[in-house]
Amino acid sequence: MECTVLASGSSGNCIYVSNGTSALIIDAGIAKRDIITGITESGGDPSIVEGIMLTHEHTDHVRSANALARALNLPLIATGGTLQAFSSTRQQIKNPPCHIACRYNTTLRVGAFEVTPFAVSHDAIEPCGYSIADGDLKLSIMTDTGIVTPRMMELLSQSDGIVLESNHCPKMLDEGPYPEYLKRRIRGKKGHLSNKMAAECLTELHGSAHTVILSHLSEVNNSPYRAFASSQEALGLDMAYTDLRVASAGIDCSCISRAIRIH
Repeated sequence: MECTVLASGSSGNCIYVSNGTSALIIDAGIAKRDIITGITESGGDPSIVEGIMLTHEHTDHVRSANALARALNLPLIATGGTLQAFSSTRQQIKNPPCHIACRYNTTLRVGAFEVTPFAVSHDAIEPCGYSIADGDLKLSIMTDTGIVTPRMMELLSQSDGIVLESNHCPKMLDEGPYPEYLKRRIRGKKGHLSNKMAAECLTELHGSAHTVILSHLSEVNNSPYRAFASSQEALGLDMAYTDLRVASAGIDCSCISRAIRIH
């Protein structure tokens, strides 16, 4: 199984997961053309995608969801709350894509993958992360959450690869230009994980995941170096067994990361 982060951050998010014969797209927060081009340029194949999984309805995760689903003739898969919120904020279109509602902690098969949605804590209607299994391999994607729950830790501890939010440096956020109400939102229980919180999460996992991709970094309140250094320190000796990567905003969104093998 391979994971390619095509876009990450407040300007847009999109992840391509493939086993070579079947694939998923997680979120569609950048232009349809950029997603299709990014998949192709990173060695993927848009024609094997089985569905578009949405984590929540915020624009940086769903910007081109309808257009992409129609172009590739794919269903949009998300929690019922996300699908309802997404539909209510979009213009009515002819021939809308098929919607498939999923439920927290109920596994569904999408192509070759067994996908388990799980609850996250974010200021959206019914947001989720996804744990994606292909045989004995498992990848968990957890972004846009203000807290880490025991259920999240349970799923992460069972994963070979993790895409984990490391949104902001608390000091940079405190001293940065954002208004206080926005700082409170980001710090809040329905906001975003800080570098410190992501690092604490990795400390508790004790190197159980072979691959960790830090994601959803703020362009204003973080830097790739700060995010990496924080998690590197937390992993300590476990770094010897962990492939730690950073998918940062501001890089050409055609392919932020090359395909990263989950093993």
